[in-house]
Amino acid sequence: MKNIRLAALTEREKTVVRVDSICIGEGFTVIAGPCSVESEEQTIETARAVKESGADALRGGAFKPRSSPYAFQGLGLKGLKILKRAKEETGLPIVTEVVDSRDIAWTCEYADMLQIGTRNMQNYSLLKEVGKTDRPVLLKRGMNSTIEEWLNCAEYILNEGNPNVVLCERGIRTFETYTRNTLDLSAIPVIRELTHLPIIIDPSHAVGKVSLVSQMCLAAVAAGADGIIVEVHIRPDEALSDKDQTMNPGQFSEMIKKVRPLHRFMDGLR
Repeated sequence: MKNIRLAALTEREKTVVRVDSICIGEGFTVIAGPCSVESEEQTIETARAVKESGADALRGGAFKPRSSPYAFQGLGLKGLKILKRAKEETGLPIVTEVVDSRDIAWTCEYADMLQIGTRNMQNYSLLKEVGKTDRPVLLKRGMNSTIEEWLNCAEYILNEGNPNVVLCERGIRTFETYTRNTLDLSAIPVIRELTHLPIIIDPSHAVGKVSLVSQMCLAAVAAGADGIIVEVHIRPDEALSDKDQTMNPGQFSEMIKKVRPLHRFMDGLR
């Protein structure tokens, strides 16, 4: 790999990405919230619940690129306004996905961090445009992508002048069908060797089953991830998207009670 800006850790200090009031790359960051913004009540109740349990930031999709054109596609601008109200209620920074370069300018008015989803990882025009903003970017790995391809996409953002990129491993497609994807935990030490960028893990999309999410969160901590992003809904059975992989507030709270102590223990070992 001949990436210019993604210098190895031996050549450059690790990047810490500030997202409003939090810093990804310092300590352990937990981002939580619903897959999609469905209503003001659902979003704000979920935001309050994850805040109470110790989340650092709120995720929520206002735009939802879906495999089926008949599936719920998100509330768009209305969803962004709901997320803004959730931040006003809880103080949690907002992480939301942008799927179209035409939406970037006004999404930046509501979001503290722009997420590039797996389906758009190689949408180079979109990467260039978010690279021109002053918003931190969460770049998810493409479901069929190698690590080198993923890092080259990060280069598109960095090369436009935006240094605030956080990588997100969210599982890749393999021949295994029991889980939604296969979580590549080896990506964590590989990213450490190859780049200065922080890396977080999305176990919800990786496994697709809520019964497995907590264990994968703990595995991510042990492997050295800088954080996790998980799906939480106040009433998962009523979720309009990804209900099978979504935690309820009680499950999230119990997971956090294990994740934080494990991180402190592992940090001491390092």
